[in-house]
Amino acid sequence: MTTADRNNSGKWILVADDEPSVREFVERALVYAGFSVTAVADGNSALEALGIRKYDLLLTDIVMPDLDGIALSLKVAKDFPDTKIMMMSGYANQRQRAHNLDFLAHEVISKPFTLEEIIEQTTKVLAE
Repeated sequence: MTTADRNNSGKWILVADDEPSVREFVERALVYAGFSVTAVADGNSALEALGIRKYDLLLTDIVMPDLDGIALSLKVAKDFPDTKIMMMSGYANQRQRAHNLDFLAHEVISKPFTLEEIIEQTTKVLAE
C-alpha cells in the first residue's frame, strides 16, 4: 500500500522514545503514511506536548528514564481518555508487563519492527 492509498491526514500521533534512532525511524514511517507526528525523547516531554494539542494516539516506548511508558500511559489514560495508547519495547519482560495492562494499551509492538509493521499496527489501532 502506498501513502496515497491511506487516509491518515488529520490524525495526530505523539511518539515518545528515548532512543534517537528508533524515534526518528518511527516518526519518518508515520509521516510517510500520512500522519502528523510529534516525536519527543521522554515521558515528561510527552506530557508537555499533550498540554499543547490533542493527539489521536500516543505511541510510547515502555523503558524510558524518569517517567517510563507505563507511568506515562496511566497518566494519559486518566487525563486524556480520548487518546489511544500503543506501546513498544525490545524487552520481553517489559512487553509482558504491558500485556498485563490490556485495559490501558490498545497494542504492544515488539522491537525491532519494520516500517510496514509500525504503519500497519498504528493504522489498525486508530481504526478501532
